[in-house]
Amino acid sequence: MDTILAIDQGTTGTTALLMDRELNRIAEASIDFEQHFPQPGWVEHDLNEIWNTVVQTVREVTQRTDIRRIAAIGITNQRETLCFWDKKTGEPLARAMVWQDRRTAGACEALRAQGLESFFQDNTGLLLDPYFSGTKAAWALKNWSVVSQAYQQGRLAAGTIDSYLIARLSGGLVHATEPSNASRTLGFHLTKHEFSDDLCRALGVPREIWPEVRPSSGTFALTKGFPGLPDGIPISGVLGDQQAALLGQACTKEGMAKCTYGTGAFLLMNTGRSPVKSRHRLLTTIAWQMPREGTVYALEGSAFIAGAAVQWVRDGMKLIRDSSEIESLAETVSHSDGVVFVPALTGLGAPYWDPQATGMFTGLTRGTQAGHLARAVLEGIAFQNADILAAMEKDLGKPLTSLNVDGGAAANNLLMQFQSDVLNVDLKRPKYLETTSLGAVFIAGLGAGLWSDISEIEKTWKQDRVFKPTFDSNQRSETMQRWKRAVSRVLLKD
Repeated sequence: MDTILAIDQGTTGTTALLMDRELNRIAEASIDFEQHFPQPGWVEHDLNEIWNTVVQTVREVTQRTDIRRIAAIGITNQRETLCFWDKKTGEPLARAMVWQDRRTAGACEALRAQGLESFFQDNTGLLLDPYFSGTKAAWALKNWSVVSQAYQQGRLAAGTIDSYLIARLSGGLVHATEPSNASRTLGFHLTKHEFSDDLCRALGVPREIWPEVRPSSGTFALTKGFPGLPDGIPISGVLGDQQAALLGQACTKEGMAKCTYGTGAFLLMNTGRSPVKSRHRLLTTIAWQMPREGTVYALEGSAFIAGAAVQWVRDGMKLIRDSSEIESLAETVSHSDGVVFVPALTGLGAPYWDPQATGMFTGLTRGTQAGHLARAVLEGIAFQNADILAAMEKDLGKPLTSLNVDGGAAANNLLMQFQSDVLNVDLKRPKYLETTSLGAVFIAGLGAGLWSDISEIEKTWKQDRVFKPTFDSNQRSETMQRWKRAVSRVLLKD
């Protein structure tokens, strides 16, 4: 029993990965699923569709190995997406409300008007934004009768994707989560490490609907009735996707940071055993909690749109047929010719936190070509991270000198070089880009005893390439000024 099965349940698809103790990739499979947009600003997932992708990807990878070799299962997941299911039958009660969903912007504004944002930031490390799960739960209890009736009848289970998968994998026996996911709900106390009556009361959400919180590594449940797998395989590690990427990048020491380019872009820095309160509208979050090591915290900045902007260029604008083609299209021109793209397709995240902001191209002329638009989209992804890093450096009081990068878009050399230029830091790209899945392997392997402690993970990181900044200070300043002017237009209120 020397292999780990990692289930990486993301925003647009699910990946199953089998690795052995030496981190040899035995098998991997991915399946995308449908995104549902019932109204402008609303984003939903069908939980049965998600579960089917889990079953299918696991079936595909386990066909390539002896399932008796599987020592444990690790889970990593899109974090703030909220699920509701019947804890007696295990059946979903409604579609999941995705982290990108903006329907609770008014509720967040109402809480802010009551002067509660500092209360939530002090106790949870988060700001009031529809991004997080708590206001989603309050909205569902108020507006979806099937959810409120299930609560009245004592049948309601709510939680992030990890807790839904644990419930399904265990045959409905376990309702549990862990701190990296719980710390994204607005109901979980950052230092007391429990769901808080005061926070839940302020949200208008009953505390009892939330799952039990356990350490990130250790046995959560045993498989029961999962198609194609024997009963009794332990689920021994769970992490939210960005924290899993932080671990997968071997950012195990204080001050180490990574940026993941997935649907969104997420920059996290390990801040060690003490939470760092942001004065520049970043998030303080839990990186992981382990029985021996204790709780490790992180500082985070989130840009809601990164790879999703490339998908929009492909599916919405139809400028490319495959996401990988955007780099070659952008390379048909030597610069963006003054075109700037602000990727506020689902509002703006850190450090602006404007859920009402919408996307914008500026600088368009009769000479603008498709290549200019493609390059501006890639540059817009990078510009967002430059704002986040600037805020992070202000919070820390010192500059960051290097940043580990991962995720699908990190394979784009043009994007990575421009990112290094506007950040003015070295970008270190690992050989294995899907570090989120790797983090799930690590956390489960630690929980199952395949690795004795976290220091063993540091030895596994292997570098592919380093991108070094090429802009001088004047060029960087002028480039960032173009971005600042474009953002100011997006942030203008009616």
